[in-house]
Amino acid sequence: MKARYFYIAMVVALMSFSAMRYHKLFSPPPYFPKPQYNFKTNPLDSATVELGRALFYDPVLSADNSISCASCHSPYNAFAHTDHPLSHGIADSVGTRNAPALFNLAWQSAFMWDGGVNHLDMQALAPISHPKEMGSSINRVIDKLRKSGRYKKIFIATYGDSSITSSKILKALAQFQLTLVSAGSKYDRVRTGKEKFTPQEKRGYTLFRLNCSGCHPEPLFSTYAFENNGLPAAATLNDFGRYSVTKRESDKNRFKVPSLRNLSYTYPYMHDGRFSTLNQVMAHYSNNFSGNNSLNKFITISSGEKVDLISFLLTLNDKEFVFDKKHQFTKITE
Repeated sequence: MKARYFYIAMVVALMSFSAMRYHKLFSPPPYFPKPQYNFKTNPLDSATVELGRALFYDPVLSADNSISCASCHSPYNAFAHTDHPLSHGIADSVGTRNAPALFNLAWQSAFMWDGGVNHLDMQALAPISHPKEMGSSINRVIDKLRKSGRYKKIFIATYGDSSITSSKILKALAQFQLTLVSAGSKYDRVRTGKEKFTPQEKRGYTLFRLNCSGCHPEPLFSTYAFENNGLPAAATLNDFGRYSVTKRESDKNRFKVPSLRNLSYTYPYMHDGRFSTLNQVMAHYSNNFSGNNSLNKFITISSGEKVDLISFLLTLNDKEFVFDKKHQFTKITE
């Protein structure tokens, strides 16, 4: 009987330790909704997260060892990039879209601007195999990692054996990205009673709730649905968004709604990076919108109200997240 109670106590202790470790790796605020990601299929583990972080920053994932995930998703830009409107890949190839920011991914069920990938565990396959991004394949990546003494060591430390598989690689990358939770902005501090909005920010917040919250609801500031943003397709890109996945006419020019968090770090804006400032975005929705009628309220917003609205949007910047060292580059030594 004593042995049985001892066993139960040990199980409870291990479960408590596991919960504490999970909380340290993934601890969103209580006002965030329930995540979409099923952590039971890929439980967070600190060693696996570290492996994912190393892979994220390693250009070994690309065909010519020149492009890493971080090449287009810099931590200093909230895991987006600001160098140019469209992403660049191997051999200086130019893609058709601006790299989206990577944060709060646990609350998303479709990825890429067109939702072409429906699970985070599979998402990395798209850039790895795209000819204008990494131009490689998961099998080529596995082959290179198997020849690396440093990765053999870390796979043993992480998984208990040296076998390197696509599942281990993809789930490690997913685990690292799941830890990229942005919830430390001024908005969040106001939400938790630690700070207050200025009068201008408060006016902007009211305007935001009246005009923007349909597509960008709190606290994630996106529905992550696919909407027509009113932009005509660029003639040179021939990109029709969600239509390229579904082939439904109703999905033409629909793109995934991005979060408005960290806007100071994630410019240029829109799926093709055509706007470099928030003022340009405001001008588009105020004067040039020709898509979804639900956004027509923007037409009546005054220049002073635009300033107030932008003042609120700037409270969504999460400097603590952007400069968090645990998200930055790490190198595996031999």
